[in-house]
Amino acid sequence: MRREFLASSGAGRGLILDPCTKLALLLVIAVFVLSGEGGAAAKQMAPLLALVPFGLIICERAWQAAGLYLALYGGSWVLQLVLMPRLDGAAAFVVLAICGFLLRFMPGIMMGYITVRTTTVSEFVAAMERLHLPAQIVIPMSVIFRFFPTVVEEARAINDAMRMRGIRFGGGRASAMLEYRLVPMLICCVKIGEELSAAALTRGLGGPVKRTNICEIGFRVQDGVALLLCVAAVAWPVAAFFMGR
Repeated sequence: MRREFLASSGAGRGLILDPCTKLALLLVIAVFVLSGEGGAAAKQMAPLLALVPFGLIICERAWQAAGLYLALYGGSWVLQLVLMPRLDGAAAFVVLAICGFLLRFMPGIMMGYITVRTTTVSEFVAAMERLHLPAQIVIPMSVIFRFFPTVVEEARAINDAMRMRGIRFGGGRASAMLEYRLVPMLICCVKIGEELSAAALTRGLGGPVKRTNICEIGFRVQDGVALLLCVAAVAWPVAAFFMGR
């Protein structure tokens, strides 16, 4: 693994946020950007909320992800402002659908990506235990945190193995590609889920005795700023609603 997701130290990272803060940001972005709740006031806050995952990605020095996010989200924003007024008919519908999809989904996807990338399983479990969440919620969510990075690594390994065997798109072996890549990927997903569940129980996540944890989590200045942004994102549409009545 390129990043140890079971580590307990935050050394070498960018901007360190508490896992609860990241989940709060993810929830706010999902509600006001992805779902579009809050009316016109929430639409005014959407660009500011969309900058949050971009800033966190920059702090992590994930330049490729930052460039992809900037190209997709920024390009969709420019197309919607510049190109949409000059189009009509089917072309306008296609551009509107693509831009609307990217503008709504990309901030939430990238915030989820940065949450999984920068949060170790130990930190996540410690944060959830501080919130006194039951083990029935903590264990599945901790397995999910480890599941997706492991699946990505398995997909890369399968892709490398198939390249060595000359099985790729456009090579006249599309059926072989589906058979030799899709089937192993499905089998790996099943095995990974079982192994991670067993590993979580082996580490005592389902035990009756409270686990100890050496992770250093807690609220810092940056967490306060992020939570103030969450509060402002919630308060702005509410205030606009009551002022408009």
